[in-house]
Amino acid sequence: MDDDFARPAYLGPLPSHGRFGYRPITQRPDHAWPNGARLAVYLGFNLEHFAFGEGLGANIGPASPQPDVLNFAWREYGNRVGAWRCLELFDQLGLPAAALINTALYDHCPELVAACVARGDELVGHGHSNAERQGTLPEAAERELLLHCRREMERHSGVAPQGWLSPWISESRHTPDLLAETGYRYTLNWCHDDQPVRMATRDGTALWAVPYPQELNDIPMIVARQMDAKDFAQMIVDQFDEMLEQARAMPLVMGIALHPYIVGQPYRLRHLRRALSHIAAARDQGRVWMTTPGAICDHVATLNLDL
Repeated sequence: MDDDFARPAYLGPLPSHGRFGYRPITQRPDHAWPNGARLAVYLGFNLEHFAFGEGLGANIGPASPQPDVLNFAWREYGNRVGAWRCLELFDQLGLPAAALINTALYDHCPELVAACVARGDELVGHGHSNAERQGTLPEAAERELLLHCRREMERHSGVAPQGWLSPWISESRHTPDLLAETGYRYTLNWCHDDQPVRMATRDGTALWAVPYPQELNDIPMIVARQMDAKDFAQMIVDQFDEMLEQARAMPLVMGIALHPYIVGQPYRLRHLRRALSHIAAARDQGRVWMTTPGAICDHVATLNLDL
């Protein structure tokens, strides 16, 4: 190439988020999870409430003019029936969960959140309602949303959340900064890795990105790709078995994202039971750390490693 050739600007570095640099998973410091485990597994149990007659929501059938009773009622089945069946399953297998909650649940079905608290589950902030996206909010309004959810969860459940998952994974340019500034220690919004990654924020406060799955997730798999429940369950088993092998070389995190209006349907729950029983059996053999994303964040924060 001619040394005098000026490279056009559009051939230069692409715009970056600036939150973390690239580092291949094969070139990171080794460590172990508690009790020497190499694979950490958590259940991300999404408990959501939707406005009637307006806003966003997953659909089982074609969207109708509002009020869209079919799709609203299908989602509400999760709060009335599906979530309770899932909690029974978690109890049977002795599995902890991270309950990702909309604070609108405190008005709508406080008994459901209370049941998760009684189990000792971690409560993770998940917006006020999944009928709305936060990424389009002005910065001041987004900050108030994050503060509102912390205040409401502490007032009703006695604990302020450590972590956050945005409704619909909707972020603004400032979301990680605002999370750190309003007291959150980790985010589940980023699905870019199999290990926790420390994110840069504008005030220097540490914010961890704990891996959250967008493939091992019942909405994109069962709703969007129309995967059968038995195939989704096998997908969980296959992911677990493969990651358990990969974790011999490096510690990994495996999340499972569940929505009770989907996996709480009886015929799907039966297949989920098979998949979670497979994981629980490995847990009983001491081969895996069944945990929560908050505990994962706590652990890596104490390691003082360049993650």
